[in-house]
Amino acid sequence: MAIPHIPCLRLGEPYVSLNQIDVTDYRNGNLKATVSQVNAGVVRQDLNRIDEARAALKKLTTTDLISIGAKAGEIFLKGNVKIGVDNETQSPDEYIETLSSTSGLPHVMVKRNMDKIYYALTHMDMILNGLTRGIKPAILDSGVGEQFGTQVCFYPTSKALGLVMPSNSPAVNSLWLPAVALKTPIIMKPGREEPWTPIRLIQSFIQAGCPKEAFGFYPTDYEGAADILNRCGRALIFGDKSTTDQYANNPAIQIHGPGWSKILIGEDEIENWPDYIDLIVGSIADNGGRSCVNASAVVVPKYGREIADALAKKLGPVKPTTVDDPEAKLSGFANPKMGEWIDGAIDADLEEPGCEEMTAKYRDGDRKVLTDGGTYLRPTIVYCESFEHPLANREFLCPYASVVEVPQTDMLSQMGESLVVTAITNNETFQTELLASPLIERLNIGPISTMKISWDQPHEGNMFEFLYKRRSIGLAA
Repeated sequence: MAIPHIPCLRLGEPYVSLNQIDVTDYRNGNLKATVSQVNAGVVRQDLNRIDEARAALKKLTTTDLISIGAKAGEIFLKGNVKIGVDNETQSPDEYIETLSSTSGLPHVMVKRNMDKIYYALTHMDMILNGLTRGIKPAILDSGVGEQFGTQVCFYPTSKALGLVMPSNSPAVNSLWLPAVALKTPIIMKPGREEPWTPIRLIQSFIQAGCPKEAFGFYPTDYEGAADILNRCGRALIFGDKSTTDQYANNPAIQIHGPGWSKILIGEDEIENWPDYIDLIVGSIADNGGRSCVNASAVVVPKYGREIADALAKKLGPVKPTTVDDPEAKLSGFANPKMGEWIDGAIDADLEEPGCEEMTAKYRDGDRKVLTDGGTYLRPTIVYCESFEHPLANREFLCPYASVVEVPQTDMLSQMGESLVVTAITNNETFQTELLASPLIERLNIGPISTMKISWDQPHEGNMFEFLYKRRSIGLAA
């Protein structure tokens, strides 16, 4: 594939900016693409025309858009997709190789992320049914109708959905897909190292018959990103705590930051802990430990040190391999300074008493590994005596988890907020407490991986309820 120039898309129309950035192979610096970068003024101009985008989507029914999304899924997974200003196309294999070379994800993980996006696109009817609680598509089209014997009416909360995307995991793009079926234009800033998935998705939608006006693709700076977040009406932001904290009290911005996802083992099941080690390992390490739904803490009433050692014995020997290894378990860092910072942060906090790294004795070398032109961090399991230790409730972009001993009666009060909690218990009283907890976004009761996605369930908010609001309505007989 020739080196493409990826343009900005202004209501679907390619736009080549004088300001361009290079996207390079993190291993050798080879150029993979040039990308047009626009300023905040361009974003503002186009937002003044966003009614054109919404009008184009409103010409189609929800059922039409679901069908188009399914076609887009087939194109995304299997087709040659236009990505460049000079009609350069990208095959699925080229997408996998290129994304891997700029993000650090091995090929096998890129492919798994592709499959997740494909599933979401081809099962949008199921997803919308879950998010809307069974509202008929015709009601979504007209905004009013009868459901379960009651008159209902919905109106949009926003003219567009703004997106400031990350570079660490392609599958996060699945979160905005329902917005298209809900007739909401997309205004997106892609991740610097990961323009590939957003542009491939957008072009797949357009090739499938979706109005091009529905999509704005804006590689931009901090000011442009801020305008996307603050001027669209509704927006999603992805990032670490330092990035997302400034928007924490803005209900118009849905935050996708650290997950601090956890596995709890109740007193009634703790004697059976060896039966759950493989489940816990997968929750910690699948997708290279890069997802907010990866477990970053295991909370148990006893046997904490033994459980930490068992996890370390499984994960400690894991080491980086080549990017095309079908059994690859680790991702490299496109920005090696990030890997260096995480490695240093873990080591610094290990100096604090009350914590022990359990994986070191099962590794044949350092946690940080330089190989094949990349920086990798091998899995790290720590045993913490309490949640007072700074490593007890941390999350890093690598396979990392703490094991903390806490009495079952104190687990909920000590563990803090969690995106996903898997609670392995049959104790009905404990289950009731978990169900009532406002600190848990997603709850699994029983031995279910924190990585398991239920596509018809909300994830860090319900996209339908974020983009639409119900109003009271009276209709004269």
